[in-house]
Amino acid sequence: MAILLAADATAQTVTLDLSGGGSLTRSLFQLFILTTVLALMPTAAVTVTCFTRLIIVFSLIRSAIGLQQAPPNIVLTSLAIFLSLFIMAPTFDDCYKQAVAPYLSEQINETEALQRGIEPFRRFMLRNVRATELDLMESVARKRTGQGAAAASGEPDLRVLIPAFMLSELRVAFEMGFLIFLPFLIIDIVVSAILMAMGMMMVPPVLIALPFKLIFFVYTDGWVMLVGALLESYQV
Repeated sequence: MAILLAADATAQTVTLDLSGGGSLTRSLFQLFILTTVLALMPTAAVTVTCFTRLIIVFSLIRSAIGLQQAPPNIVLTSLAIFLSLFIMAPTFDDCYKQAVAPYLSEQINETEALQRGIEPFRRFMLRNVRATELDLMESVARKRTGQGAAAASGEPDLRVLIPAFMLSELRVAFEMGFLIFLPFLIIDIVVSAILMAMGMMMVPPVLIALPFKLIFFVYTDGWVMLVGALLESYQV
């Protein structure tokens, strides 16, 4: 039986067509580009989108209330991802229409598709980056290279724009976090003062203040206000 099965297996011919009717080099290059893009997708989701600001603000609101594991990290991350998709929808649509669709229909090559695909994200970052961070990165790039780091269109190069955009996102996220902490800090101070006035030194103020902070956040529609402020903070 083994000899017969081996004979049948050797009689069969297996062909693997990587070229798809085109050149093998082109197909291998396309495969390399695809795997590279897939590997860089998580990094791109953090660096060139609004995900950074969203996840930091959500983490700060959880810390301000005094909760450790509620909502869980997976819930906050999922909410930040879907809100990022909602905010970045016009940018993704422009990228698909200008780069992905023409490339799939073989109207443009890989290089032109990459350049066209970057432009919508460049415009998004330019609309939302602060001039202070952008000037800082451009001045450092100018000192190191002797000339400004700019693209062919005269706009800032991605090596300058991406870190400047991330610094802007961090600044805005911490500014929003400061405003978020203020009302909850007031609740903590009031509860601590009341407990000290009543002589209840051994009662942890955090334990007493937590229900009041939760009910305050719920009855003020905290999630609606927070998400609305985040959505309105971007220019798309």
